[in-house]
Amino acid sequence: MPQPAAIPADPDLKAAQAVARGICRLFARNDIWCLPEMPLRSSRRADLMGIDAKGHLVIVEIKVSRADLLGDGKWTDYLDHCDRFYWGLAPHLDRACLEDPGFLPDRCGLIVADGYDAEILRPAVTVPLAAARRKAETERLARAALRRQQALIDPKLSGWGN
Repeated sequence: MPQPAAIPADPDLKAAQAVARGICRLFARNDIWCLPEMPLRSSRRADLMGIDAKGHLVIVEIKVSRADLLGDGKWTDYLDHCDRFYWGLAPHLDRACLEDPGFLPDRCGLIVADGYDAEILRPAVTVPLAAARRKAETERLARAALRRQQALIDPKLSGWGN
């Protein structure tokens, strides 16, 4: 009996997962804990959203291809949901375009990462959220993390409360 053809893995997805892993390792060493694929109230989804020891919210937008980086017109929506914003790039990606004023280099940090580690090339500036917004976003992040943790413990509950 012939075997079904294997579905080819998306190389960009694999590269993005590797970048996320490297950034999460860097952040963990710096007491920043992240959740991948965090849905936001704006109907967007942050590639990584985390919280540091001071309660500041951090979002990382991961890019592994030049076309995706240059074609992303939605990334500024993330700024309303975090105190610090970073671009997370694969090492092979040309970063020169991120110095363009349209990418807000005075506000947005830059991290280069692979599947093993990451390095902050440009720190993100902290632009504090309003206290009420930070509280709401922190609670949403905590609830999403707890919901995912519970789904690991009891997969039958994973569809509840979405």
